[in-house]
Amino acid sequence: MPAQDNSRFVIRDRNWHPKALTPDYKTSVARSPRQALVSIPQSISEIAGRVVDQYGKPVPNTLVEMWQANAGGRYRHKNDRYLAPLDPNFGGVGRCLTDRDGYYSFRTIKPGPYPWRNGPNDWRPAHIHFAISGPSIATKLITQLYFEGDPLIPMCPIVKSIANPQAVQQLIAKLDMSNANPMDCLAYRFDIVLRGQRKTHFENC
Repeated sequence: MPAQDNSRFVIRDRNWHPKALTPDYKTSVARSPRQALVSIPQSISEIAGRVVDQYGKPVPNTLVEMWQANAGGRYRHKNDRYLAPLDPNFGGVGRCLTDRDGYYSFRTIKPGPYPWRNGPNDWRPAHIHFAISGPSIATKLITQLYFEGDPLIPMCPIVKSIANPQAVQQLIAKLDMSNANPMDCLAYRFDIVLRGQRKTHFENC
């Protein structure tokens, strides 16, 4: 009789094992998962900066809103059909007011890149959308933050639509190790400049 080969890999037959949830087995109800596990590597980041006018003066008490994809590159939106899983514990939105010196900060998950139907293999770099409400409608700004060192930035058709390289650099958050929390999260600095005293005045009708 030939010896049995125990060295080869055999796929586990899960039918041999009981299900995680077996209602008649009382303790399995408490121990079984209540929702699908999300296996997305998540990098916590601190995004902080200062909102100022064109003279470098702080713009206090200004609403700063942000929205983003999760670590897998998927938005929590009904029209986002990307195959990355949703994270049940991450909404992807936030808002805060700047302090009296114009500073703001968010603690969030670094978003992942995702493909989009612009070309045969176009990917959006990791980015966070920002909307800043200044002291007047002329200081309303909607923009995007990119992360320093992302190789997808110069390849992105949206980024390449900006002709001025300096303008592109103003959209890239810089790694800020001085504000990173050791063994916890990295930090990125993203300062935002709004129009100031030269704002557009509306005529009285």
